[in-house]
Amino acid sequence: MRNGNEAEVGERLHRRGWRKAFTVAEMVGKWDRLVGEVERGYDASIYEYTNDLYCRNWLHEAWLPLDDRTVLFWTPRIKGLDERFRAATVHDDGLALGRFHRVPHADLRWWRRCPRVLVGELGEALRSAGAADA
Repeated sequence: MRNGNEAEVGERLHRRGWRKAFTVAEMVGKWDRLVGEVERGYDASIYEYTNDLYCRNWLHEAWLPLDDRTVLFWTPRIKGLDERFRAATVHDDGLALGRFHRVPHADLRWWRRCPRVLVGELGEALRSAGAADA
């Protein structure tokens, strides 16, 4: 049911356990930064990477209860970022990330992909889990 404005949905998700009442703009910004880092070569730790992926989870959880106006405004931007992420990663069904973090259900497909460019701590960790440079 689409009925909540951004503030209401952010507050609902906060009550369900998210650190604070985020806005769509904040989380789209985080997703945008993460996608850019993955394209260039994300070099922080595997734990920072898995933590950063949660911004996309938040957007997924917020989408159904958000009002149509907000969804229509942000959907093209998020779809574009999702496409860039898909192009910058390879599908491995979550096998490499799963060695370090529980991989959520299949609807959260960003958890089932590894960056193509493996550098730094993240690259070392994923290679140790069987990922290969693409």
